[in-house]
Amino acid sequence: MKSGKHRSHSPSVQAGHAPRKRFGQNFLVDTGIITSIVLAIDPRPQDLLVEIGPGLGALTEPLMARVDHLHVVEIDRDLIARLKQRHGRDRLTIHEGDALAFDFGSLGNRLRVAGNLPYNISTPLLFHLASFAEQIWDMHFMLQKEVVERMVAEPGDGAYGRLSVMLQYRFYLEWLIDVPPESFDPPPKVQSAVVRLMPKPVEELRAHSQECLSRVVTAAFSQRRKMLRNTLKDLFSDGELEQLNIPLTSRAEELPLERFVDLANLLHQRTPPVTAGT
Repeated sequence: MKSGKHRSHSPSVQAGHAPRKRFGQNFLVDTGIITSIVLAIDPRPQDLLVEIGPGLGALTEPLMARVDHLHVVEIDRDLIARLKQRHGRDRLTIHEGDALAFDFGSLGNRLRVAGNLPYNISTPLLFHLASFAEQIWDMHFMLQKEVVERMVAEPGDGAYGRLSVMLQYRFYLEWLIDVPPESFDPPPKVQSAVVRLMPKPVEELRAHSQECLSRVVTAAFSQRRKMLRNTLKDLFSDGELEQLNIPLTSRAEELPLERFVDLANLLHQRTPPVTAGT
């Protein structure tokens, strides 16, 4: 993991926009961190790149300097107006609205996604983006450090949970950069970090049903302190758990990803297929 050393501020923050709490706005102003993020993304001219939450353009402008055309998703009307004033449609396409409701698949394939994600919606947004994994090439995000810790956590770690299992099933994850609060305006009350997500090849995905995997993982972590034989009792018998070499006294945070996949596949085998008209 690396951390930025420079603390000079991006000129974009001088635009005079007051950050809005309801949108979770903390604008990145550290040019050293911005440079590190752009180098990590390493954009190429023909890349299909979309930035979530461009804000005042601190990351937007250096990205635009590297690609022929950039897409951005922004919900703040004032910031949208500023972006329209500064950039023509030939270089920048602005998708106005909530990233949680945006159809990223509509942009095409081999999509590259980046951004300083609003911390108040980062977890549901990561799950939303995961649903487009087959069309995504890679993603680079600034997130609350605690969220990144949960994303990369391993079994036995207190941070290991539903987010860890579901994202590690679908993506390769790499913790890239630590970012201190003073890199933002206004400074958040938490530490931040930059993480890279790269979708795994389809042939590596063993779960027969993503829905069954999600159902098992959600149930398993619904009450972390309880043993799996209790949290999963509505889905599996003690005998089925033992059949998969899962100790009856184990808890969700102790179970590796592979065992969750085994459970999901067992559930899928027992789930009747949906037929037309039902």
